[in-house]
Amino acid sequence: MSSAGQTPLNPAVVPLAWMLGSWVSEPAGEGEFPTIAPFRYKEELVISHVGQPMLNFTSCASDPETGKALHRECGFIQIKPGTSQVAFICAQNIGVVEIEEGEVQGEQLTLTSLSLNRISFAKEPYVEQISRNFRLTSEGKLVQTVSMATSTQPLAPHLHVTYRRLSS
Repeated sequence: MSSAGQTPLNPAVVPLAWMLGSWVSEPAGEGEFPTIAPFRYKEELVISHVGQPMLNFTSCASDPETGKALHRECGFIQIKPGTSQVAFICAQNIGVVEIEEGEVQGEQLTLTSLSLNRISFAKEPYVEQISRNFRLTSEGKLVQTVSMATSTQPLAPHLHVTYRRLSS
């Protein structure tokens, strides 16, 4: 499964190959948090590789009605060779950079933040913890759930999105 022409998949990331592809939210993703009104969003997610022992990750969220850009993330997903231990390195357009670690078990990846940094002029309340789960359903859909804690709120559900694969 290669998203970079004929570049072979690095053997280190074979346990994550089920994530590869271009994905689109279907239906719209849903967001919530105790301090904000519930919202919906469209998201395009691309998980690709270039033969290195990591996957490349980009996501672009937009308003499902207007198409206005909302949130962007880019980063990398690495696996410690010979283990199920995974690291996710992610930069967000809101000025947050995070390192999450966790474990892949079959077609499910569970991650929790180890480190979060932000730009000096980030808005309060500050994000202090993120946990995410990716899983592939028996119907071939990719589901991502994200929980978040801020400087004023404990860890709580934040995002839920189901993606349909556009291409592998």
